[in-house]
Amino acid sequence: MMVTLITGAASGLGWAMAQYWYRAGHHLVLADIDTQALLLRKTELGADDRVHTVTVDVTRTADLERLVRETENIFGRLDLLVNNAGITHRSPATDTHPDVFRKVMAVDWQGPVELTQLALPLLEQSRGSIICIGSMAGWMPVPGRAGYCAAKSALSQFFEVLRLELEPKGIHVLMVYPSFLDTPIEQNALGADGKRAQHARSTIGGMSSADDMAKMIDHALARGKRWLMPEPVSRVGSLLWRIAPAFYLRTVRRKFASDLHAGPGNPTP
Repeated sequence: MMVTLITGAASGLGWAMAQYWYRAGHHLVLADIDTQALLLRKTELGADDRVHTVTVDVTRTADLERLVRETENIFGRLDLLVNNAGITHRSPATDTHPDVFRKVMAVDWQGPVELTQLALPLLEQSRGSIICIGSMAGWMPVPGRAGYCAAKSALSQFFEVLRLELEPKGIHVLMVYPSFLDTPIEQNALGADGKRAQHARSTIGGMSSADDMAKMIDHALARGKRWLMPEPVSRVGSLLWRIAPAFYLRTVRRKFASDLHAGPGNPTP
């Protein structure tokens, strides 16, 4: 029996991974903040005993403790933890209210860190795996996303260090670095004032589908890969940032001009 826990499982990449691994025979714990969406997803998968849903706010320690406790109580084990839940913002750093940065950091960094710590006893028993959904924004600056870049960078550094500590115990860590995915995370991006951003999303390169990404993640995990940077724009962007940073900065400044000038003005903390 393969037990997989996915956060942010009710939509986007989380839902694509849930469907993929359900078809592969996994037992699933689907966690999300949206109770109604979780119930709908369970019904879509067939509402059988292989699927358990838990409403979770990943910024609340009590919710994360309950999530791990229910996973153990229902299935008795955990083989794969997928830290997928996340939020972003589209707003200039100079105009963004500090609460937006706090929320992005809490969801995108603190939540995965706490959940992983809580799940480690189960993962050690199964010699399981951890998947973290990072972003190319954690490797290189993306205008209008200072808080998101910071959170994803912190996520990457934390789990790279954790990898060193866990590999001797038989726990595998896969870091995934997508660029631009067609998922609701950008539709729900926060603006400078913490409300939903009103301006359109800026991108470089093509938009990948969540279903295709789920397949690539599964294949990378099966091959024991430590890192997955699946899209050319991520690989090229990362290379440019390292060897030609001035050119990279000129390019993203032009491509993300609307993000640099969005927002209602300087907020009052």
